[in-house]
Amino acid sequence: MATKKAKKAAPKKAAKKAAPKKAAPKKAAKKAAPKKAAAPKKAAKKAAPKKKAARKPNAAFMKALTPSADLAAVIGNKPVPRTEAVKKIWAYIKANKLQDAKNKRMINADAKLKPVFGGKAQASMFDMAKFLNKHLS
Repeated sequence: MATKKAKKAAPKKAAKKAAPKKAAPKKAAKKAAPKKAAAPKKAAKKAAPKKKAARKPNAAFMKALTPSADLAAVIGNKPVPRTEAVKKIWAYIKANKLQDAKNKRMINADAKLKPVFGGKAQASMFDMAKFLNKHLS
C-alpha cells in the first residue's frame, strides 16, 4: 500500500510543477496585448474630430420665447430661449439662496417664484422645467 501512495503523490507534485509553467506564457501574452491595444486608441482619436464637426445645435432650443408676466418678474420681459430662461432662474435661486439647505433638490419659492411654481411653497428642481414650460410661449 505504501507504493500506491507514493505513486499517487508523484503525479500531484508533477501537476503542481506544471501549473507555474502555464502561468509563464500568460504573462508573455499580457505583455503583447497592450501593444496591440495602443494602436486602436490612436485610430479612435482620429475619428473623434469628425463627429464634432458634424454636430449642429437644435434650433428649437434657441427659439426665443416670451415669458408670462409672473416669469417676467424673475427673469425679465425680453423674449429668451428656454435654455437662457433656465439659467436666469438658477441665477435668481442662487443669488437669493432659495435652494433648500438639507435637500438640495428642493427649491424654496419666494414671493416672485411662488406664482411661477403654481402657488407651491417648495418645488423640486426636476419639476422646474415643467413649471417653466407653462410660462413660456
